[in-house]
Amino acid sequence: MNHIRQFLAIALCLLISMACSGSKRENNGNPEKTNVDVTLNPKDKALVVFFSHAGDNYAVGNIAVGNTKIVADYISDITGADLFEIKTNKYDGMAYRPLCDLAKQEQEDNELPEFEGTVDVSQYKTIFIGGPIWWGTWPQVMFTFFNKYDLNGKTLIPFTTHEGSGLGNCVDDLKEIYPQANITGEFAMYGHDVRDGKDRVEKWLKKLGF
Repeated sequence: MNHIRQFLAIALCLLISMACSGSKRENNGNPEKTNVDVTLNPKDKALVVFFSHAGDNYAVGNIAVGNTKIVADYISDITGADLFEIKTNKYDGMAYRPLCDLAKQEQEDNELPEFEGTVDVSQYKTIFIGGPIWWGTWPQVMFTFFNKYDLNGKTLIPFTTHEGSGLGNCVDDLKEIYPQANITGEFAMYGHDVRDGKDRVEKWLKKLGF
């Protein structure tokens, strides 16, 4: 009888453990894993908001077109989404290491660099948001954009280019800034792969229904 009670107790513990772990979703570091929400409507007119750094970049050298811009252009080409580039001349002509140091200082100081232009976000229900990973999250100039535009109530699809950081803290930071937004479908791609990676972007967008 004692053996039966012990067996039942162990079985009950296992069932409780499985129920708890079943509610937890993990990325496990997969840089191209997507989290697709069924409320996404690809028929809605979409916008791609992005920041991209041309010039001296890690792993790809001095480039005329930034890694993230290439991915943003792929998205626009495949889905028909409009583009808005967050532009600033603050980093023009900077070598990679000084730029890294400046980006870290901006983050520590919570600086919000100015950017050029404006965009009417009210006409879009779905907005792709893209950028490189600078010190674990979006570049500070993107936080200037987030501070200016209220994107709550919209579907936000984050994407990043990186050289090992994946999505970093980008998704969590968006969720903190826009708690009422539907944040889904996140995607990350190595910067050195983007020039030959349109097929991977297309595969990701097909998973989202585009």
